[in-house]
Amino acid sequence: MSKEIVPIERIARSILVIRGQKVMLDFDLAALYGVLSGHLNRALKRNIGRFPIDFMFQLGVEEAHNLKCQIGISSWGGRRSSPYAFTEQGVAMLSSVLKSERAVKVNIAIMRAFVELREALETNRELARKFSELEKRVGKHDEKIDAILEAIRQLSVPPTKPRREIGFHVREKAPRYRTRKR
Repeated sequence: MSKEIVPIERIARSILVIRGQKVMLDFDLAALYGVLSGHLNRALKRNIGRFPIDFMFQLGVEEAHNLKCQIGISSWGGRRSSPYAFTEQGVAMLSSVLKSERAVKVNIAIMRAFVELREALETNRELARKFSELEKRVGKHDEKIDAILEAIRQLSVPPTKPRREIGFHVREKAPRYRTRKR
């Protein structure tokens, strides 16, 4: 059995970028922690002093509407208020508010997912930097490479009209020889 209570892939799918920050929404966190979204929000409101604006923020009306369009949240039921978005620090603080063993284990898995995501982004940045350097180096040699490739293409194309053969050729038709019966 896996040592993780929640697969990191599932957590990574729940991480969104809103207002330029990587966040997780309250209903995704409630599902991961195994509590109702209302319970999570009540615990949040009881401990609101632990969540400054850089830990957690509530989505605006337009952001919530865009979220409904993207994710497919039902527009006719469910929430009466916009969802809360928790940054990485907010998720860590939320685990101290929710005092269950599952909350601690899920929080550890979420922190690992954030670290993996950060490492993947750093790897992509490094790859993009190396690719940019390669483009700069090859860019200088493009004209020379193009000239070499064009010369190779010209050599590999067969001539269009047949060349005249060298030597003596008889071009007259010979009459047929007949044999007579005697």
